[in-house]
Amino acid sequence: MKQQTLALGISLLSPLLLAAQSPTIPATVEIPAGTFYMGNQYDTGWSDEQPVHPVTLSYSFRMGVTEVTNAQYEAFRPEHKQWRGKNNVSREDDEAVVNVSYQDAVDYCEWLSRREGKHYRLPTEAEWEYACRAGTYTRYYTGDGLPSSMCRNQVIARDYEAISLKVGQTPPNAFGLYDMHGNVEEWCADWYAPYPATAQTDPAGPADGEFRVTRGGSHHTPTDYLGSAVRMAMLPDDKHSLTGFRVVECDITPRPVQTDRNRPFFLEPIPFVVPPTDPKVPFYSHNHQPSITWCDNGDLLAVWFSANQENNREMVVLASRLRPSAQSWEPATVFYKVPGRNMTGTSLFNNGKGTLFHLNGVEAAGDWQNLMMVQRTSTDNGLTWSKARIIAPEHSKRHQVISGTIQTPDGVMIQLCDAGPGNHDGAAIHVSHDGGETWNDPWDGAPLPDFQEGGKGTTIAGIHAGIVCLKDGSLLTLGRGNGIEKDGKKYMPMSRSDDMGKTWTYSASPFTAIDGGQRLVLLRLQEGPILLVSFTDHPQRTPKAHRGMTFTGKDGQPFTGYGMFAALSYDEGKTWPVRKLLTDGQNRVLYGGAWTGNFQMDATHAEPRGYLAGTQSPDGTIHIVSSRLHYRFNLKWMEE
Repeated sequence: MKQQTLALGISLLSPLLLAAQSPTIPATVEIPAGTFYMGNQYDTGWSDEQPVHPVTLSYSFRMGVTEVTNAQYEAFRPEHKQWRGKNNVSREDDEAVVNVSYQDAVDYCEWLSRREGKHYRLPTEAEWEYACRAGTYTRYYTGDGLPSSMCRNQVIARDYEAISLKVGQTPPNAFGLYDMHGNVEEWCADWYAPYPATAQTDPAGPADGEFRVTRGGSHHTPTDYLGSAVRMAMLPDDKHSLTGFRVVECDITPRPVQTDRNRPFFLEPIPFVVPPTDPKVPFYSHNHQPSITWCDNGDLLAVWFSANQENNREMVVLASRLRPSAQSWEPATVFYKVPGRNMTGTSLFNNGKGTLFHLNGVEAAGDWQNLMMVQRTSTDNGLTWSKARIIAPEHSKRHQVISGTIQTPDGVMIQLCDAGPGNHDGAAIHVSHDGGETWNDPWDGAPLPDFQEGGKGTTIAGIHAGIVCLKDGSLLTLGRGNGIEKDGKKYMPMSRSDDMGKTWTYSASPFTAIDGGQRLVLLRLQEGPILLVSFTDHPQRTPKAHRGMTFTGKDGQPFTGYGMFAALSYDEGKTWPVRKLLTDGQNRVLYGGAWTGNFQMDATHAEPRGYLAGTQSPDGTIHIVSSRLHYRFNLKWMEE
């Protein structure tokens, strides 16, 4: 009853506010703090209105009773008067201003703030919907239909009729706001992005994006687009006769969530292998062996092979993209395919100078043993790629590309490949001193060594190896297979080279050897430490007595954990004092795809198997993909 009385009082007051407002200063009305459910469950076919999620606005704010008018805007920018009447609309002083860009609207708010000594800004998307609904959950604040008196030729029109956009001529909502449905679309402060599924408090959208949100719909637009929950988007620089804005006056400005290197975070895993929506894109039962890189525009690009059998000719390399503001990866598209050839082994790499590299194996037949290597480049964030260039023409072993291309501090590019198709064939190194123009394998043709503690050879110990350049210029790798036995247990082999990959010295790492269906990641982090992401054991092939690893919980107590973990070395791989199970402790069942299948994630269990690939984006976020899932965390989470 109290809320109804307040709403009635505001509604009765609004005509007085309209009558008394200055022709150059927008009248505002108080919008109380509160909680509402944002979004729409109606089957409109627009998935961006879902999921419906609770939003709390912890503060009250004042909102423009109407949209900003021509007279009000032109007090700030008189030259805008030349746009009056364009497309037969918005001719008079008291009609809603249109033909303004996002920045035009922001500039007006800043000017008004200086002039009035108050803080004016655009509404956030959440503020706009909360204010529009005014306690309702119907399509419009008027119910499930829109009265004809509120319509402004609500049809698809190629040419606009001469209609009035005069503000405040139809009944307001319970908060006293006019023209929230129709009249003109209204700029909001947020970058456009999919909704989160969780409860939000004072949300302000993502920190970056391509489009800004507009709300409310406009004249010459079907009423389906005028609902309280309907979202639209515009390029910020766009301006046209459908869009204007209204102001919010509030001392609080909600800020977009920024990735903060100093705030520890571990995000819930999400799938990056997303089936295509285009029926022409081939998508098979076995999706595996990914690679991932960051793009200069903020996107993440992931690729993987899709096949029914790994040694078959239908294998295709697919790709998906995660936009900076998105909560899910885009559906798969074809990334690279030589028709009728096996495509095993892919790596993506950003050289930090505006170029993405793609290296891939191409088999003459169906198996993955005898591959040549090709390379493509992109200078537009992976949207287009150069024609493939053969960089290792012989169809032979030592050419199965492994994700994890690196560049040394002096600009040498390094690409590891499996030296053969077997689990204990070791890894080969390919080196480029000219930015990827030419590549060389320094192998001297010697047969595989025994890969024992203290032994030496010209092949890296372990397939699917990861590599980092140490501060003294030497190279360090960790790999799968070729386990070095000590004290009755097999340990993951570590190889070190002081001559840029010509010769290697082998030793046992402190980590349990991994096996089939598993691949590790080795990264040099921007902050300095070396990161290893691997598995505590193999759930079928590691003896039970050697499974699991000891970790320290938040309570300082040790516990045994199983599955994927991350470890940090601050002394160039000599010791690994920080080890963390890759889980947030929440109990969930996930599908890992490929050889992983379903698994349980909880406080002591993480993903048990998966082919890993990793990158660290410029904002410090560490991105690890397994055979299907994408993990995101930062160094502070590792160290907390």
